[in-house]
Order: sequence, then structure tokens, then C-alpha cells
Amino acid sequence: MESLRFAAFLLVALIPSLLAHEYAHAAVADRLGDPTPRRWGRLGWDPRPLVDPFGTVILPGLVLVLVASGNFCLLPIFAYAKPLPLDPYHLRDARRGPMLVTLAGLGVNLVLAGILGLLLRTPIAGIWWELVYAAFLVNLYQFVFQLMPIPGLDGSKLLAPYLPPRARELYRNLDQYLVLFILVVFFLLSGPLLGVVRALAGALTRLFAGSEVPIC
Repeated sequence: MESLRFAAFLLVALIPSLLAHEYAHAAVADRLGDPTPRRWGRLGWDPRPLVDPFGTVILPGLVLVLVASGNFCLLPIFAYAKPLPLDPYHLRDARRGPMLVTLAGLGVNLVLAGILGLLLRTPIAGIWWELVYAAFLVNLYQFVFQLMPIPGLDGSKLLAPYLPPRARELYRNLDQYLVLFILVVFFLLSGPLLGVVRALAGALTRLFAGSEVPIC
């Protein structure tokens, strides 16, 4: 029963976390001069334009089923949306603009994780602590996973500009295989990369929430 309740808390936290991440991307792009996200319905809180069948439904659904069955630490909670429609040539700064758009989404999840981590240091207890903890984990892992340089995630967009032209073009073309990369990361090569993800998540947990808060 406790595992099922915690899975429900993770789901409740995951939806606004993903919406905030994508809204931040779209809002910064719009503010920097690109109307494309607005035209595609991304500058709002309607989740339907964001839904990616695998990244928004299947992947987090599988993780939540595992959590509900008692396998809390088997896979970290994570979801991603359809790629943001963006035309960098509309941005006032075509060189720095895409990086600012990318950082906006990461920054929202990091700030939310920081605030929620601080709340975990306060004397809340019981079901309220569990709810805040679930929201903390969701935003923490949204930030850490998106930071990874996996083609299609935010980390790859931060890394690509620093690659040689040919390598950059090849790297960006790999975005279309994001589902394949996620399957490999989660189910075939989970040990090395998930070890890095959990190590970074653990460091941020100690920074925001203290060493008493569990992470796995």
C-alpha cells in the first residue's frame, strides 16, 4: 500500500515538473524572438502538445509500475516530452539563444529541487514529507537526466556547439534515435550511466536536503 501511494505521489509531481520544464524552454524562446513554440501550442500548460508516446507515457509508466510493486530503487523516475519546435534563426542571438533556451528548462527543475530539498529540512512529517520527497526526486532526476549528453536530451544541446562541425552535425542527427538511447541506458548499459546519474543526484541531495534524506 505504501509503495502504491508513493508511486501516485511521483505521478502527481511528474506532470507539473515536466510542464514547467517545457514551459521554461518555450517561454525563453518566445522572449528571445522565436514564435515557433507559441504557434505549436507549447507556450501554455496544456500537456497534449508535449506528449511523446514513449518518453511521456511508456517510460515513466514502467518506472511507476516498478515503484508501485515495491522496486523503488530499480530505475529512477524520468520522463521527457516531444522536442521543442525551435527556429534558432528567429532568435535575436542565434549563437547563444539556443543555449539559453536549453538552460531555462534545466534551471527550472534545479530551482524546484532546491526549494523542495530545503522543505525536507523543515519539521514536516508523515504523508506531507512523503509528498515533498516525491516531488524532490522527480525534479532532481529530471535535471540530472536532462543534463546527460545523450542525443535528444538537453545535455547534448549544451555539448554540441563545442564539437567540430562534422562531429556536431553527426551528433545532432542522432537526436532522432533518443528512444533507442534511452532503452540502452535504462536496460542494457544501466550500470555505468545510472551510476553517474545516482552519484550526481546524491551530491545534489546532500547539498539541498542534507545527508539524512535517502537517494537511490
